Amino acid sequence: MARLVIRSAGFGNGVIELNLGVNRFGRSPKNDVRLDHSTVSAIHCEIALTEDGVMVRDCDSTNGTFVNGQRIGNSRLSAGQTLRLGDVELEVENADVRIAIPKFDVRRPAPPVELPDGSLVCPRHPEALSTHQCTYCREVLCDACVRRLRRRGGKALKLCPLCSHPCLPLNEETKKQGWLSRLFRKTVKLPLTRRRNSDPC
Repeated sequence: MARLVIRSAGFGNGVIELNLGVNRFGRSPKNDVRLDHSTVSAIHCEIALTEDGVMVRDCDSTNGTFVNGQRIGNSRLSAGQTLRLGDVELEVENADVRIAIPKFDVRRPAPPVELPDGSLVCPRHPEALSTHQCTYCREVLCDACVRRLRRRGGKALKLCPLCSHPCLPLNEETKKQGWLSRLFRKTVKLPLTRRRNSDPC
């Protein structure tokens, strides 16, 4: 990670490790890095670490912010450059910015176990039966898994804990499927006959 070394006397060659985001420098103890020196303003400058690199911005300091001897308002910092805040001199030892995005392994529960009577065991609670199914990800859930959102003046909304979509009771879906299947079973198929034109005698 980006790092500065204080070269001025009285600071003991201190090493400053910069954090991602904005690092505020100045004489005030409210800063991220306090430089207690008479030529350093209360809030002197800001050094930002982003994915684009290391940037320094002067905060209207009295004695100025300098990079390699030139007074700046905004500037990019590189390794080996000299940064001076008032009379306090720092060296940019490292200007590397590493942004690591942690990898999350999301463990999916095992498929539900089907009992001889056709009911399903909850994948998360083996001692409970599945009573609901998500309308989006199709995950089966027991009563303890379902998230309930209370609504003023209305029924509680049942949501999936995995994808936050609505859940329906399993028996309701079974009833709907049964009604449709009964409808199709009662449909009568009539044979299609073609009427022949009789030839004139």
